Amino acid sequence: MEYWPYFLAFAGSVLAGGINTLAGNGSAITLTILTDVLGLPGNVANGTNRLGVWTQAAAGSFAFFRAGKLDFSRSKGLLSMIVLGALAGVWVATHISHEGFVKVFHYLLLVFFFVILLKPARWLRETDWAYRPNPWVAMPLALALGFYGGFIQMGMGILFLALAVLGARYSLLEANALKLFVIALYMPLVIYVFHHYGFVDWKIGGLMAAGQTLGGYATARYAAHSPRANTIAWYVLLIAVGAAIVRFFWLS
Repeated sequence: MEYWPYFLAFAGSVLAGGINTLAGNGSAITLTILTDVLGLPGNVANGTNRLGVWTQAAAGSFAFFRAGKLDFSRSKGLLSMIVLGALAGVWVATHISHEGFVKVFHYLLLVFFFVILLKPARWLRETDWAYRPNPWVAMPLALALGFYGGFIQMGMGILFLALAVLGARYSLLEANALKLFVIALYMPLVIYVFHHYGFVDWKIGGLMAAGQTLGGYATARYAAHSPRANTIAWYVLLIAVGAAIVRFFWLS
C-alpha cells in the first residue's frame, strides 16, 4: 500500500486550512487531491471536503473569538440568511451537477481580482461600526451566498469577504473571523445531508479535517495577534484569487 497520497492529502489540507482562514478557495486544493490523487467521485469529494471545511472553520473562529476579533452583533440577519441559503444549496447539490456554476464563479473571480488589485484601500481599512448596509440589498445577497456555499463551497469564503468588506464595511481580519463562524454554523447540516446520500468518505475526510484544523487554527491564532493581519490577509487573498484564475484559464 502506498502512503504518499495520504501524506500529500494531509500536507495539502494544512495549506488549505491556512488559505481558507485568511482568504478562501482552499477547497480548490483539497478537492483536487480528493479527485485527482485519491480518486473519489465528484459528488463524494464534494461531501467529504465539507468535513475539513467545518473543523477548520470552527477552530479558526474559536481562535479569533478568544482574541476578541469575532463580533457578529450587527450581522445576525445576514448570518441567518446565509444559513437558510446553505440548506437550499446543499439539497440542490445532491440532485444536480455544479459544473456550470463553477465556470460562472471563475469568470466572477476574474472581475474580483481587479477589484482587489485596483482598490486596496477598501480592503485595508478598519471596521466601520456605525455603517448599516441596505437590508433590501444585503439580505438577498446573503441568501444567494449561502446557497452557493451549500451547493459548492469552493470560493464561498472569497465571495463572503466581498460582501462583508465591501458591502458591510468590516475590516478584512474581522470579516474573516465572521466568515469562519458562519461556515462553522451551517456546515454540520450540510455534512448531514451529504452523509444521508452516501457522499462522505469519513476516513479520508477525517485525515484531511485534521490537517485543515491544524492549518486553520494556527493561522487564525497568528493573524489575530499580528498588527499587519489585514495587509497579510490582502496579499493572501490576492494570491489565492490569482492562482484560481491561472488554474482555470491556463491550466485546465
